[in-house]
Amino acid sequence: MTEARIPILMYHAVAAEPNDTTRALSVSPEAFAEQMALIADRGLTPLTTADLAARWRSGRPLPALPVLITFDDGYEGVHRHALPSLAEHGFPATLFVSTGWLRGAYDTGGGLDTMLDWRQVRELAAAGVEIGGHSHTHPQLDQLGDSALRAELTRCRDIIADELGALPVSFAYPYGYSSRRVRTAVRENGFAQALAVGNALARRAQGPYALRRVTVRRGTGVGEFERLLAGRSVARTFARDRALTKGYAVVRRTRRIHRRAVGAPA
Repeated sequence: MTEARIPILMYHAVAAEPNDTTRALSVSPEAFAEQMALIADRGLTPLTTADLAARWRSGRPLPALPVLITFDDGYEGVHRHALPSLAEHGFPATLFVSTGWLRGAYDTGGGLDTMLDWRQVRELAAAGVEIGGHSHTHPQLDQLGDSALRAELTRCRDIIADELGALPVSFAYPYGYSSRRVRTAVRENGFAQALAVGNALARRAQGPYALRRVTVRRGTGVGEFERLLAGRSVARTFARDRALTKGYAVVRRTRRIHRRAVGAPA
């Protein structure tokens, strides 16, 4: 039997007028509404991250055409623009929040554009959006020492639990970066599954802490979006992204080696 390959869509901001920092990884409200309509028209069934992982763990069957709709960081447009489209079709989704970027008592001032506040996060949760963790201040987790890594994960987990009344069970790595050490720490902090980026379809064989996603951005046209949903030409679509990622991975590895050589935290 062929292993299921599932598109996990990764969104960031949904905004009519994003700022320069978030523009490339944003989508317009009109584009998002059109994309949700395409998902409905093609008979796909959206799942939350927790639901997909639970089905894979238990062996419960998947719907014929599953898809995941995920958002990173916690931009205000997810509530203002994305939620009405999700509600129109009865779609669940997963929002991964960087707790130190959201407006309110824990705000560190690092948010890249207008961010959600906790009232809006609670309203999203009540509407069927799973709330997952995305660290506290959105660092490259694999570049942190052990104590800083634990603090990022624990603070994020505990703030979400305090605000929503339940521990988050899903996590997404900031920038998509992880390592065996990071994945172990994520598991030890109670997260049952975690998403990377990778710009590839998700498969059970990737393991629950390294599930891949495909990026939806402002330049994603209707044709490309339809191909992503069908799992066609994904490697070709993101070939340039992969080349850049590999090059940057070399740079980051060199930085880690240098820090260890001079005695700085790994």
